[in-house]
Amino acid sequence: MPYWRLSSFYLFYFAALGALIPFWTLYLSWLGFSSIEIGQLMAIPTATKIVAPYLWGWLGDHIGRRMAIVRTGSLLAFLTFLLVFWLTDYAGLALAMSLFSFFWNAVLPQVEVVTFHYLKDETPKYSRIRVWGSVGFVVAVTGLGFIVDSLGPSSILPVLAVLYLGIWLASLLIPENEEERATDDPHVPIGSFMLQPGILAFFAACLLMQMSHGSYYTFYSIYLESQGYSKSLIGELWALGVVAEVVVYIFFMHAALMRFGAIRLLMFSLLLAALRWILIGSFSAYMPVLLFAQLLHAATFGIFHAAAIHSVHHRFPRRLLGRGQALYSSVSFGLGGTLGSLSSGYLWEYFGSFTSFFVSALLALAAFWIIYAAYRSGQFGRHPGQEQG
Repeated sequence: MPYWRLSSFYLFYFAALGALIPFWTLYLSWLGFSSIEIGQLMAIPTATKIVAPYLWGWLGDHIGRRMAIVRTGSLLAFLTFLLVFWLTDYAGLALAMSLFSFFWNAVLPQVEVVTFHYLKDETPKYSRIRVWGSVGFVVAVTGLGFIVDSLGPSSILPVLAVLYLGIWLASLLIPENEEERATDDPHVPIGSFMLQPGILAFFAACLLMQMSHGSYYTFYSIYLESQGYSKSLIGELWALGVVAEVVVYIFFMHAALMRFGAIRLLMFSLLLAALRWILIGSFSAYMPVLLFAQLLHAATFGIFHAAAIHSVHHRFPRRLLGRGQALYSSVSFGLGGTLGSLSSGYLWEYFGSFTSFFVSALLALAAFWIIYAAYRSGQFGRHPGQEQG
């Protein structure tokens, strides 16, 4: 188990995410783009997740050399990101963001598969590796908040370039898993497998959950800035949510999966997501409420993501694991994130912040209903041990 080498990849990958999501919208606003244009541009990185992870997941399942794919994608992500230093118009940024996000979004699902292969029968310990991604996010979002306050939004660019370079360097340290390459599982047709009711319910809920994050990921920083909060404080609020996520990963996730099962944890997270969006959309002027809402990130992302990754690993056959993790990324963060970003841009522009977050809450509740209905009908199994898949 190359623990530290895997952890270093998660560290740099999610540090880049911590720099991009909270501050890229501020950079786009600084360049003068409208809410609709910002929503469209922020939909690009999520739109590439619809296609890129599955294409690279298919390749990884067929040739087995996942880390070679990860290294190639990481290097191309770094090189194409450098275009943003020269392209500042709408079309130019759309092109640059399409290119670097296509390669960047392709690598994480493959690393997830490699990580689970190294973990073997100790899959609940995944959270102890993934926690370093949360640490990277916290360091990036906190540090960059102070940098942007001091040097302005353009300072985001060199920081992100260094982080993308770090992702590539970390990928060079992770060895191929020879045991995975040696597997000789029979061919499993993914089309018929995906039509199982439990699988359809799971992916529908993941899509809606990520859609519900659209207003948060796209406009949370702009929203708080319009309320008079400083960029450093905004960064600290983002970091608080991920610190809560770290605590859950280190101290609770392993035991929670063993005791309650993945499906019950998914339902729990969806209910708290609905509560979180209502609190943010209604009580932004009250710091205690904002703090509590950010602590709920431990459930709405941390618990949900760990339980979803765990479910994919246990439900998909070995031969389809790469495509299974890629589909989770494509359907939730890709299609769900794209629809969430685009719809939030129009909702924000024409109806305002409250309506946008209220719709987010409704989406989370719809996802809860889908999972609950599938659970009640026995599509996931009723015992916590069975629910893991």
